[in-house]
Amino acid sequence: MSGNKKVNYVYKSVGERFKTEWVIFALAYVFLVIAELIGRKDFKIGAGMFILFPIFYTIILGVISGPHVAKIIKDKHVKAASGLVIIGICPFIAKLGITAGSNIDIIIKTGPILLFHGFGSLLCIFLAMPAAILLGMKREAVGACFSLNREYHMALINEKYGPDSFEARGSLSVYIVGGMIGTIYFGFLATLVSMTGLFTPEALGLGSGVGAGIMMASSSAALSAIYPDMAETIKTLASAGETIAGITGIYMYMFIGIPLYNKMYTILEPKLRKFALKKDF
Repeated sequence: MSGNKKVNYVYKSVGERFKTEWVIFALAYVFLVIAELIGRKDFKIGAGMFILFPIFYTIILGVISGPHVAKIIKDKHVKAASGLVIIGICPFIAKLGITAGSNIDIIIKTGPILLFHGFGSLLCIFLAMPAAILLGMKREAVGACFSLNREYHMALINEKYGPDSFEARGSLSVYIVGGMIGTIYFGFLATLVSMTGLFTPEALGLGSGVGAGIMMASSSAALSAIYPDMAETIKTLASAGETIAGITGIYMYMFIGIPLYNKMYTILEPKLRKFALKKDF
């Protein structure tokens, strides 16, 4: 557990909060304007497609302005802003539910597979955990390998281990890096997988809704470009998969995921740490 003093950012009014943290809101607005002016950019590379969304630019700008680069934002601002992440994501989560609900007939035809597709995400631990330990990660590996860049992943880790824990640090790191790299990776991967012909457009659309919403948007956008006649179905199933995975995923990861990840770490870390690239992560 981190030895840093825990600070609770509680204010008597919105005005008091704004007066204390106005730098965060001002920079967020500036970054938002810049990102929207740049807009979404699609790049075709061979048979694949890279898609850059505005969130990619805002994350880059946020990193540059942070305490370790330009130092416009201080450490206290970073800690205060961390609690606003979920609030900012809520409207997008609501939109996913509305999209899925408006096309309920397609979801019903899909059948019970919607309830089980999230179990596939648990398989990543058997690849991710050994790799994390070999890279030199300690307890951060539990949070990092546990996370699929979803908001409830961070919520569960913070609830169980605390926001200042090594596990929470690993989960947050994946959330940030996933927003930058995951969007590009998901769009390109969806294109490559579709080329194999092994999966139907419906299955690919459903598979898009496993990680963060921005990853789902990237993947479904790439698939919609490949299958324009199936674009609405792909986006609907992706939104439905994203929504259902968020509902069932909370319990799946609470009762299966976290215990499994802890057990895997306990077994693998003593055996693999001597081969780690970095001994003191």
